[in-house]
Amino acid sequence: MHSIGVYIHIPFCVQKCVYCDFLSGPATRQRQQEYMQALLREIVWESKYYTQYVIKTIFIGGGTPSILEAEEIAEILNCLRAHYQMDAKAEITLEMNPGTVDRNKLLKLKNSGINRLSIGLQSADNAELQMLGRIHTYEDFLWAYHQAREVGFININIDLMSALPGQHMDSWIRTLNKAVALQPEHISAYSLIIEDGTPLYENRDAWDPVPDEEEDRQMYQQTKQILAEYGYYRYEISNYAKVGYECKHNCIYWQRGVWHTTDFVGFGLGASSTVGNWRWKNTESIKRYLLVFQKHNAKLYDSRLTDNSSVGQSVKEEVVRLLDVEQMEEFMFLGLRMMEGVSKQEFMASFAESMDKRYGAALQKWIQLGMMVQSGDIVKLTEQGIDVSNTILSSFV
Repeated sequence: MHSIGVYIHIPFCVQKCVYCDFLSGPATRQRQQEYMQALLREIVWESKYYTQYVIKTIFIGGGTPSILEAEEIAEILNCLRAHYQMDAKAEITLEMNPGTVDRNKLLKLKNSGINRLSIGLQSADNAELQMLGRIHTYEDFLWAYHQAREVGFININIDLMSALPGQHMDSWIRTLNKAVALQPEHISAYSLIIEDGTPLYENRDAWDPVPDEEEDRQMYQQTKQILAEYGYYRYEISNYAKVGYECKHNCIYWQRGVWHTTDFVGFGLGASSTVGNWRWKNTESIKRYLLVFQKHNAKLYDSRLTDNSSVGQSVKEEVVRLLDVEQMEEFMFLGLRMMEGVSKQEFMASFAESMDKRYGAALQKWIQLGMMVQSGDIVKLTEQGIDVSNTILSSFV
């Protein structure tokens, strides 16, 4: 039996945050219900390709998945259980906005099988939250967090964001201290990236300046120091966890060595999949997505196994067969995000070629500069290398 991680995309939110470039936006209740029916049909119709697979992780993301009714989330999980084999200990994560839940909804989500929450706080400063376009206050977050604990959630991630417009070190430290005081099992701490096409980018001259590169780096160092003091270890460049509470879904993705035995299947608008040597993504057109799956008798093609001319008859797009060199690149730039680094033995076992033969010059360069280090079989970034990780990782592509 093979293993798969499943991603479910819910492209709806109450309102778009000013920094968000994800495939998401507000929608009517009718449109949400239409999407739900199409999503369930996709899950059912695709199941025939995964009879020899066991689901190890499920991640329901968005958008704001918690905008749906708890009964709808339960229906998604029940549909997966009915048509796929699922590991009894599967990690099942739901992304949650504090402004979209109440106690009863949280209890229903817990009873449906959700066993991990990822709560988007971003900042403990209400002025910063308002600037970002978040629909909740810090007090709303606190209430939702405590309610989640009371109904029985024992695995919670808090998302935080630094380097915001007008943000300074003291504000970021206050946010960190408030977050760790709650003792969540996991904290994701990312620096803001101002993406082209977002309101933040389009009106960037009107916003307060973001911290410069040096202050951003200092915030990063403070993050590691403060979280370590409270018992969190960094297992990936921007993710920290208490021992045993690493996000299994994301670890499978980052650890390229596991990729050959654990595939990824995405359901929903714009969702990406990687199965074997094949990769594809679903259409980003909701009209097309609904049209295909509203046809009860539609004959969908498994477009990764047929001629690409049939892709237009399904929702699959950008269907490509990955070359060995592309898989090697992913092994390196995804695996090096993990603090444990990458294994030369795993590389050889996966590709029948040594890592030194393929990437020897780049490895030697970064090791000599003190940006990487080799310890036995393992190659990984140093603390100095993490500061310029984007540059280093891009050298393997």
